[in-house]
Amino acid sequence: MKKILIFFAVAVTSFSMISCKSEVKTEPVQKTDISEFLGQWTIDIQGGSVGWLEVRQEDNYLDGDILWGGGSVLPVSAIFIAKNHVLVVQRSNNVARKVDENKIPLKTQVVTDWLEIEKKGDKIDGILLTPRKNGTGVDTSTFSGTKLPPPPPAPDLSKVKFGTPVTLFNGKDLTGWRLVDEKQKNGFSVVDGILTNNPAQVEGQPHISYGNLRTDQKFEDFNLKLEVNVPVDGNSGIYLRGMYEVQVSDSYKKVLDPHNMGAVYSRICPVVSAEKPAGTWQTLDITLCDRHATVILNGIKIIDNQPIYGPTGGAIQSDVFAPGPIYLQGDHRAVQYRNIVLTPIVK
Repeated sequence: MKKILIFFAVAVTSFSMISCKSEVKTEPVQKTDISEFLGQWTIDIQGGSVGWLEVRQEDNYLDGDILWGGGSVLPVSAIFIAKNHVLVVQRSNNVARKVDENKIPLKTQVVTDWLEIEKKGDKIDGILLTPRKNGTGVDTSTFSGTKLPPPPPAPDLSKVKFGTPVTLFNGKDLTGWRLVDEKQKNGFSVVDGILTNNPAQVEGQPHISYGNLRTDQKFEDFNLKLEVNVPVDGNSGIYLRGMYEVQVSDSYKKVLDPHNMGAVYSRICPVVSAEKPAGTWQTLDITLCDRHATVILNGIKIIDNQPIYGPTGGAIQSDVFAPGPIYLQGDHRAVQYRNIVLTPIVK
């Protein structure tokens, strides 16, 4: 009888040890090598718009910048790895909840939206989650991204070969041009031989959505020369390959800024101001070669063969190696263009 009890006790003890071992859960080791996310990514957003993300490691933390659809390249509020494989990128904004009669905020809250990103082979996939303003839910949109290699060294423009110039605007009609989005209203027309945009709104009437005008043709690298006339507080833009905006605005006598006339919008700031007063014709001489931009405004070089690290707000394509159209921003303010000539670079 004692032998049976001893055997039973040993068996129970062994079973308990096995059971205890089976219940022990090994915590996953937190990922420390986040190099697969580092670098710059061009992003295709659900619905057709384009974004850009840079993730970098600085000392003992992650940091980065982001462009989402339109607007400027902005710093993120936080980046971290979650669930051992998901990169979370947060963007925070102060939102006014109450304002006084002069629309001065009396109460604000910090609202954060965030991207959840996973690495899939040599691509990234993710989702943007945006809390609704009234707090009743979260809106989402999906996206995918492609790793962007660094720009090559600056090209020697003295050795670049140019082809036959192409006159993009014939001074008579809009032949060779069409709206980027045919559902929008076209504010461009030809008036006295000048390509004129007049996105007029009617007071008391529903807002009219005006479109951007693009060339039928697509181009790779090139030199583009044109003349532009910007009214007081005018605002437009010239998109190279449908991807990089050279800013057109009334910034006469304003402090140097990457949003001024001739800047590569929010990316490359002019080194000197060369604007003329609003209402006068100004010349732009722009060269795009090997992902580098040179801009000469009114005969003065304001950007000298500088790298462009990614798309600007309003880009209609994300592939930095694909040819694309020239497009003129028409959804902002009135503007006039003339003598638009593009000379392709032969490689």
